[in-house]
Amino acid sequence: MAAVRKPEVMSPVGGEAQLRAAVEAGADAVFFGVNPGRAAAGRADGAGFHARAKVGFELEALPDIMRGLHARGVQGFVTFNVLVFDRELRQAERQLMALAQAGVDALIVQDHGVARLAHEICPDLPIHGSTQMSITSAEGAELARRFGASRVVLGRELSLRDIERIKNATDIELETFVHGALCVSYSGQCFSSEAWGGRSANRGQCAQACRLPYELFVDGAHRDLGDARYLLSPGDLYALHQVPDLVRIGVDCLKIEGRYKDAEFVALTTAAYRRAVDEAWAGRPLSVSAQEERDLEQVYSRGLAPHFMAGTNHQTVVRGRAPRHRGVRVGTVRGVTERGVLVELSEPVKPGDGLVFDPANWRAPEGREEGGFLYGLWQGGQPLDEGALQAVRSGGVFELRFGRGAVDPTRVRPGDPVWRTHDPTLAARVKPLLDAADPVHTRPVDAHFVGHVGEPPALTLTDEHRVSVTVTLSEPLSGARNRALDEAGLREQLGKLGGTPFHLGALSVDLRGAGFLPVSALNALRREAAAALTERRAQAPDRRVAPRLDDTLRTLARPDGPPAGEPRLHVLVRTPEQLGAALEARPDSVTLDYLELYGLKPSVERVKAAGLPVRVASPRILKPTEQNLQKFLLSLDAGILVRSGGLLEGLHSAGAPAELTGDFSLNAANVLTTRALLDLGLSRLTPTYDLNAQQITELALLVGGAALEPVAYGHLPVFHTEHCVFCRFLSEGTDYTNCGHPCESHRVALRDERGRVHPVMADVGCRNTVFEGRPQVAGEHLRAWRAAGIRDFRLEFVHETPEQVADVIRLHRAHLRGTLSAAELQDALDALIDQGVTEGSLFVPHDFGTLDALPVL
Repeated sequence: MAAVRKPEVMSPVGGEAQLRAAVEAGADAVFFGVNPGRAAAGRADGAGFHARAKVGFELEALPDIMRGLHARGVQGFVTFNVLVFDRELRQAERQLMALAQAGVDALIVQDHGVARLAHEICPDLPIHGSTQMSITSAEGAELARRFGASRVVLGRELSLRDIERIKNATDIELETFVHGALCVSYSGQCFSSEAWGGRSANRGQCAQACRLPYELFVDGAHRDLGDARYLLSPGDLYALHQVPDLVRIGVDCLKIEGRYKDAEFVALTTAAYRRAVDEAWAGRPLSVSAQEERDLEQVYSRGLAPHFMAGTNHQTVVRGRAPRHRGVRVGTVRGVTERGVLVELSEPVKPGDGLVFDPANWRAPEGREEGGFLYGLWQGGQPLDEGALQAVRSGGVFELRFGRGAVDPTRVRPGDPVWRTHDPTLAARVKPLLDAADPVHTRPVDAHFVGHVGEPPALTLTDEHRVSVTVTLSEPLSGARNRALDEAGLREQLGKLGGTPFHLGALSVDLRGAGFLPVSALNALRREAAAALTERRAQAPDRRVAPRLDDTLRTLARPDGPPAGEPRLHVLVRTPEQLGAALEARPDSVTLDYLELYGLKPSVERVKAAGLPVRVASPRILKPTEQNLQKFLLSLDAGILVRSGGLLEGLHSAGAPAELTGDFSLNAANVLTTRALLDLGLSRLTPTYDLNAQQITELALLVGGAALEPVAYGHLPVFHTEHCVFCRFLSEGTDYTNCGHPCESHRVALRDERGRVHPVMADVGCRNTVFEGRPQVAGEHLRAWRAAGIRDFRLEFVHETPEQVADVIRLHRAHLRGTLSAAELQDALDALIDQGVTEGSLFVPHDFGTLDALPVL
């Protein structure tokens, strides 16, 4: 294993102000997206290939940005963390080359095939596997390494113990989030935006459906959630107190989330984690004050906590009361007056504070909250003067008054929490970091002074990364008449590095003879050396960059024409009752996706006894303690539907004998990734749900239709989450050890604001999947898929009855045999399913273009 090193602090940057804030607050690295503009982007929306499409820098500005960062000793990492479509591969290659030539320090990449392409384009450019790769195990990290990654960003659902287990099992660099927003879904495994808005989170277009309210139905009956309607909206991550453990474990980089946040957020969070890392590295205890913690909560918070990093507690990850920034809780409403609101304070407040009265939106379903800027405080009918305001502390009931019409007292109730969402004094505390003329955060340089009488004196400065410069005066050092040069005097003068990005670290001297040097000459030597070191650090790295896409495409096996033979239907079921109906319908294979492992063996034998091929579905996520599942799956002597990248790596490395099929969750969106995953031992692969029907056709033409197994009928898995709705709302337990396993005895569904009901199911790891309530059907596209050589189609069931399972299989078989048209199939399915069906992510926009637009053909 690699030796433990001091972790980097990495900050989010959405623009120039945030960039400056991060640098002055002490970030070791920043990460940001690059937008090449609509004409050059290669994406229909004109955005760059990164997951925060609304922010970032222009490509033309990047070389100057990198020079500025490097001059300050800060690394710049560019996010390339979206799936890339085949039509975009050429533009992606051009942008990858431009990023490498601009001197970026690393690329953060989601798409496996693009990661490999980037590594081939520029072997000297580090590749970091994005958190969108859903890496939760050492095996997942090794899969990313196989595609060129030297570092991986771990999933935010891992505990400290999980992180340490991964660190002990691999020497690849590890990066973990320590602060900021949490997605309810595993990154890279959320399809809610795709399902409900046609804008994919895997393409940087998250619609934040997790922040919307939902109603809970248990066994078909509505369950009152009280004030927890936002039951998929988690609080924010705050792991400042876990920094000493992360340093001890040897995590290489601590990452702050928030590229949409302002400069104040970046400055405060960066400064806090900078100091925490420095203190932990020096063996000192964390020294964060109560005021500093309040500032972190004030600047942006949906409720700060370490959440999964400290261990699973499903009662705390999602409070559910509100989905937005809350700030600091300052009190509780005790009543209303004719002119204001009576509040029992738990924190002092002052005029100018922005306050909000939190009704929990179960009383305000339209989302409106009462609040405004505080005008003044009254007590006993009298306004508090300046002196009295200074004495206000927690405790006591005060009348809070606001500007006329700011607060409707009829919408404020006793018991409502009161939050301070804006503190005007916060800006003053951050101002020194944001407005300083000279560098605030400086980095150590070691100095070595050589002073031999009769020879020109020289000064060498060396920074933390061993970048070094030597500056020599033109005149020789003369002998001293009075006071000679000594180490103390040299330290005093050479330490005057104000106005530069440096401060003096170690000093070594090599003096020979009693020499004399005027202070002005010594200062000039120092200034020249500091300027030379700054310039040397700012130089762009010398890299080999060359296009490789054409060469890579030529090496891929060219697909044969459409295969002979009849189309095949593969059926995925989730209950023994559905299995019975499937066996009677005699599909070409059956896949078992059960909640409980115990039921798998008898059902596998049941399918084999019926003379049908059988597969078992793996979980989409495998953590370090769950690796024995690989052995169990292999012991069933069945094919495996592989949903986890870590499992694929484990099975490939072990030379597993089972027939392997890759599922949608491997996120194969283009020919590069698809072919590379197939080469790891997969017989077929299901494309990502980010592809529309025509893109699946195009992919089949590139890799061969026989390599694909698209889902022709199924409920899109919109959320896949570590947070367990069953545990949170059907028990008082914290995790699977004490929840009573309500997932085994109850059916749960969520109803959205449009009235659609979406089933929720748990897997063997207690992770929940929320499925789109309407199945997605591919009826009108099956003919084109067949023409492209696809012969294997999968039908997936969630809560369908056995009768519905039988009918869905029958209808698809009739269509594939030509006795039922696509329109008739669509109408029959729409009438069969309670909420109807949808085309979903398969929808092809009218302006999508033809096959001629596919540049890699």
